[in-house]
Amino acid sequence: MRGQKIDQAPSTIARGLSKYTSSVALEAAAAACALDNPDKALGWLEQGRCRVWAQFKILFNPLDDVRIHHENLTQCIANLSKAVEHAGSLPRQSHVDMFLSEKILLEDEVRSAHVDHATKWDEFLKAAVAIPGFGSILMPLPCSAIMQHLPESGPIVIINIDSCRCDALALLAGMDEPLHIPLPHFSTEKASTYRTILETQLHSHNLRSREPEARGAGPLRSGKRHKDLPMHQVLRGLFEEVVKPVLDGLAFSKVDRTTGKVPPRLWWCPTGPLSFLPLHAAGIYRGSNQESVFDYVMSSYTPSFTALTDRVKSSRLVDSKASGLFLTSQPSVPGACSIPGTTKERGEGPQMEGDEMMVAECLEHMQRFSCIHLACHGEQNAAEPLRSRFLFHQGSLELGTILKSNLKHADLAFLSACQTSTGKETLSDEAVHLAAGMLAAGYRRVVGTMRSIGDEAAQDVAMMFYDYLFALQAGTGGTAFDGTHSAVALHHTTQQLRLSLDDSEKSLLTWIPFVHFGL
Repeated sequence: MRGQKIDQAPSTIARGLSKYTSSVALEAAAAACALDNPDKALGWLEQGRCRVWAQFKILFNPLDDVRIHHENLTQCIANLSKAVEHAGSLPRQSHVDMFLSEKILLEDEVRSAHVDHATKWDEFLKAAVAIPGFGSILMPLPCSAIMQHLPESGPIVIINIDSCRCDALALLAGMDEPLHIPLPHFSTEKASTYRTILETQLHSHNLRSREPEARGAGPLRSGKRHKDLPMHQVLRGLFEEVVKPVLDGLAFSKVDRTTGKVPPRLWWCPTGPLSFLPLHAAGIYRGSNQESVFDYVMSSYTPSFTALTDRVKSSRLVDSKASGLFLTSQPSVPGACSIPGTTKERGEGPQMEGDEMMVAECLEHMQRFSCIHLACHGEQNAAEPLRSRFLFHQGSLELGTILKSNLKHADLAFLSACQTSTGKETLSDEAVHLAAGMLAAGYRRVVGTMRSIGDEAAQDVAMMFYDYLFALQAGTGGTAFDGTHSAVALHHTTQQLRLSLDDSEKSLLTWIPFVHFGL
């Protein structure tokens, strides 16, 4: 399986905050939308969502602006950051032969340490806020500031889902406040129903893992159309109740594919149970009136709107000396099923396979090259996101290790592993997954998978993606390889894969998982 859950020790401060603030933020945003106050809804959503990565950003980049004025305070925060980072590792010192009383005592010590760290953290941050000129540090940006750094190529659409109502907030460059688009025909109940259907179909079609037998369906077949099957119902419902109202509210029209015109970009930022559903694939794929999101826009995702606006604000060119793609495949990891298709995922760049690749070497290549392709098994740890990892023949590469690396050239990460952008139900608004983690590590864009992928489909997508990307780059006369056109390449690739298959349930589940994050 290219992705499976793992059970680790309790998480630290960031996770503790998240579970309770997210639901409050959604409720507050819904109330603001009901009062026709979209800018207030935007502020509350930013303040209450995705606290995990906001906290980790502080842990690994402790108040650099404060350092200039108060070196001692900054060093105290840095030392505490390291203590918080290692706090969760204490339970791993326990052994299976320890007495229960000893284990309980050790856990009490860890819990006490967490409380002490949290108290000191609050004290240090209060001291930082008290410094003249730093009163707003770590506070959410006002709406006017957020709207200053939006992508010019398309809107960011935040969809707030609450038990009382559902609304979309569209952020467009040049506007002073979000465009409010009510979604009266959608609900949390429908989102939960759609997710249950999706999970059931994944199980029934044996698409919970990337294995050689998890193949895509055959070529397009003609024949009588029947009533919509469950997956078709989900995609139709998402299109009619969520996506189409948003597209209409933005006055988007269909793009004529025959002209070769590239559709505009649109970034989805879903909340709550909608975070698990494929908005990028919503559409009506049966009958005489077929249409889908592909006819209007190229879809990307962002864990939060500031995760994207921060990248727009810090726009940079890829260093020609560091530009390039490095690929590694890990087809036969000990203790996991073999995934031979990883060896066929090829691009134009250095490649290392299996036993050739040590974890430390991979990190060196990630520091050296702007783009990385990881074809391997992945394990997500929603409880402790920093311990999410990629499995290699010679060990594992943890997200925490990547975050601590100096990836100043990081541009594109292609994560060809299962469920690299699938969050956890109890933390649906935290985007606690590998794709969001790679964005937090500094990558400007990430290709990931929302669900499990078949081994054959994964290699087909990777090969078509890079063929198109390199051809597009050559056509523009560029010399430095980068991922600027990665969203276009993935849009083209998934379209080609979709059109090569029939409209069966399994075919839909073959191309739907592939998603794009970031710029």
